[in-house]
Amino acid sequence: MLFSKVASIVTRRTCIRSFSSNATASNGYNFELSDTQKEMQDLARKFTKEEIIPNAAKYDKSGEYPWDILKKAWSLGLMNNHIPQDIGGLECSVFDGCLVGEELAYGCTGIATAIGGTNLGQTPVIVAGNKEQQKKYLGRLVEEPIVAAYCVTEPGAGSDVASIKTKAEKKGKEWILNGTKMWITNGGVANWYFVLARTNPDPNAPASKAFTGFIVERAFEGVTPGRKEINMGQRASDTRMVTFEDVRVPEENVLIGEGAGFKIAMGTFDKTRPPVACNAVGLAQRALDEATKYSLERKTFGKLISDHQAVAFKLADMAIGVHTARLAWMHASWSSDAGKPCSQTASAAKCYASDVANKCASDAVQIFGGAGFNSEYPVEKLMRDAKIFQIYEGTSEIQKLVISRTLLNEAKQKNN
Repeated sequence: MLFSKVASIVTRRTCIRSFSSNATASNGYNFELSDTQKEMQDLARKFTKEEIIPNAAKYDKSGEYPWDILKKAWSLGLMNNHIPQDIGGLECSVFDGCLVGEELAYGCTGIATAIGGTNLGQTPVIVAGNKEQQKKYLGRLVEEPIVAAYCVTEPGAGSDVASIKTKAEKKGKEWILNGTKMWITNGGVANWYFVLARTNPDPNAPASKAFTGFIVERAFEGVTPGRKEINMGQRASDTRMVTFEDVRVPEENVLIGEGAGFKIAMGTFDKTRPPVACNAVGLAQRALDEATKYSLERKTFGKLISDHQAVAFKLADMAIGVHTARLAWMHASWSSDAGKPCSQTASAAKCYASDVANKCASDAVQIFGGAGFNSEYPVEKLMRDAKIFQIYEGTSEIQKLVISRTLLNEAKQKNN
């Protein structure tokens, strides 16, 4: 039986003792993981070693969605661990999810995105759904290995969420939804979507009142996923356009109420940007490990390349980046779990870890030399996979906008 400890972990159905509970103790921060956290981390690490790494290249080349790996992850409790206990989930913290996410991303960030991308779709329902909505839609994810998707980005409105054109009009007890979403992770494989649409026709209405969040089922008439996009990296992930044409959405599928969508969408990012950061750290750690191993095998000028200071210092810089980026996602997830304002820390972690992942991947290719540019070696794929971290869930520039606005607002308040 694969992973003998999994039964005790999953059937416990209690949240792993989180880093946040230790961190708020009277003695301050505690960087020691609990025994249960270590078990879950070990489980994810073993799963990555045995299931993801051996198959990563195959899925990267074929672009096929890794349903077989996803189903195994689901059966082991490595998915949906944030879903409330009364729905059948583990109700784990953001921090605990990041522990698992970093390990999965170490093996392949494309497969990790396929497995973890459903968290982005389900988080609005976790934070804003009523019990009936949670039972119906989150319950599906617990009952069988299916996924959800987050539909906000549009062809002409990426990071500028307030500019989305998809609209919904109230007709009796239904909403009629029309519009197109773009670059949707899990777009072609999701069972249901969180969709943000404009419901206030006034173009001058503030974003905080102009948009509404809906739960839209893939089976609803008028929902049409487009072709799978062939991307630079993370090719195992399913990315598509999704079109909504006169889709009839029942009023009971509105989250919170009319006009609350923008707040839900932005609040979701506070909980989902730390997981993006942890995935970036997983990739960076893999790049460091591959480069270190290669430096101890390859010889030039009569000695191992690790003995050349130029290479050794690159490895040192990579290690510094990995270590500090990991601390960044840990602090951001701790802030979220502790209920503290965390938009700035979440954006900082996501932005910094994304840059570290790209630098580590690039440095790893450089250390490999010509071999690093060849697809037969793993670091070529790491470099392609890394780039998207600086783009999805808000570009690095948007993260800096969030950080700078928070910083300047705090400074203004202090000066008043």
